[in-house]
Amino acid sequence: MNQIATLPAGQAEEAGPDPMPHSIEAEQQLLGAILTKNDIFDRISSIIQAKHFYDPVHQRIFETAASRIARNALATPTTLKTFLEDDPGLQELGGPAYLVRLAGAAVASFAARDYAQMIYDLAIRRELMALGQNIATRAAKVDVESEPAEQIVEAEQELYKLAETGQTESGFQSFLRAVTDAVEGANAAYQREGGLAGVSTGLTDLDKKLGGLHKSDLLILAGRPSMGKTSLATNVAFNIAKAYRKGAKPDGGEGAVDGGVVGFFSLEMSAEQLAARILSEASEVPSEQIRRGDMTEAEFRRFVEAAKQLEACPLFIDDTPALPIAQLAARARRLKRTHGLDALFVDYLQLCRGTGKGDNRVNEISEITQGLKAIAKELDIPVVALSQLSRQVENRDDKRPQLSDLRESGSIEQDADVVMFVFREEYYKEREKPGDHEMEKMALWQEEMEKLHGKAEVIIGKQRHGPIGSVDLSFEGRFTRFGNLVKPWQQGGSNF
Repeated sequence: MNQIATLPAGQAEEAGPDPMPHSIEAEQQLLGAILTKNDIFDRISSIIQAKHFYDPVHQRIFETAASRIARNALATPTTLKTFLEDDPGLQELGGPAYLVRLAGAAVASFAARDYAQMIYDLAIRRELMALGQNIATRAAKVDVESEPAEQIVEAEQELYKLAETGQTESGFQSFLRAVTDAVEGANAAYQREGGLAGVSTGLTDLDKKLGGLHKSDLLILAGRPSMGKTSLATNVAFNIAKAYRKGAKPDGGEGAVDGGVVGFFSLEMSAEQLAARILSEASEVPSEQIRRGDMTEAEFRRFVEAAKQLEACPLFIDDTPALPIAQLAARARRLKRTHGLDALFVDYLQLCRGTGKGDNRVNEISEITQGLKAIAKELDIPVVALSQLSRQVENRDDKRPQLSDLRESGSIEQDADVVMFVFREEYYKEREKPGDHEMEKMALWQEEMEKLHGKAEVIIGKQRHGPIGSVDLSFEGRFTRFGNLVKPWQQGGSNF
């Protein structure tokens, strides 16, 4: 095998051994193999990218070769010479003749994948060293503005990014890469039953309007107290976890092909109360009976059976109150790393805390919504955050909520990709019950109540990727369960 006696560009002999882990020989052998046989690139492209090479010249050679191979053009020392002969780094190594020497020293093709893995591992070690030095430098610098707890969260975030993607910062990506990702997403939706681009909510009409819950989206689910926003969130979370099926994804990786692993931050209710709601829905036993233990033998059997089925459900609940947004992000990262994570629910965002650096509540809510959107993008999952609405809804004749009713609405409306409102007109109509002596009014009221009974509405007030409008759902208050509403023309058929 020919030995290529060269130093990486920019390194001088007198500089001594470089402490950063790398292998110039491995890089030379891999590049030589690719220039000799372009088919090898397809086998190693999923492992390694240009940035993983230590030598900047090798990075440029790999990038140029990869660009040509992607266009089905030949990448050889001769074809690459045109693009690289003026490269100052390559000239230091002997000019285009260096490309010929690389090809001449090529290893057998079967060893290329091992060399690629070795180059990648060494690149990660370099990233880890740089990250460690950065953490040490920040820790040594005693600064009032930088608390140790914040530094731990930041370090965990950077380590998570490195573990997930092999890089601590993504920077710009080419439009070609972005287009490829978009096509893959459309293909996944086309292949999936029902044609959903995102994770199914389990509610057919809502899925049709939203296209499922999309990755990297922040969805706000808002409503006045007693509208059922927590019930709807737990229903959707349970539907996703119940449908979870693991398998090979279109991109070749392994993960959720249906449903998903769900994280639920319950900042208002305890984990036990939340579990009781989900069990009430699954077993069809009213939640107040579960709370009191007032069940018939048949109901208790259904309750226990439902509990057994739910044991294997990948639904994780964190009921820590007043959680700071940085801690919430750190826990979500940890859950994704240990168990996987396909959807995150936060009940509700006004109970989160910001950094506490400002006393302005509007700024704090803005920090929380931006933090939730950042979690959605970083973990590449949909984040559903519940939100309270201001009391001004109660002062209007038409109680249907709108975007301006969101508390501290500016930032919530701005940062969210989707804003939905839960509305049950039955709740308000119930409070308009006339006196027993007003027979005509009572008859009219009863007629209206019959029309509204068991019905709920999800109003989509904002959707970045689709239409706004409303979706009718069924609501069974006894089991705190939302479902698909059977239309009049479907009465004779089955309930989907």
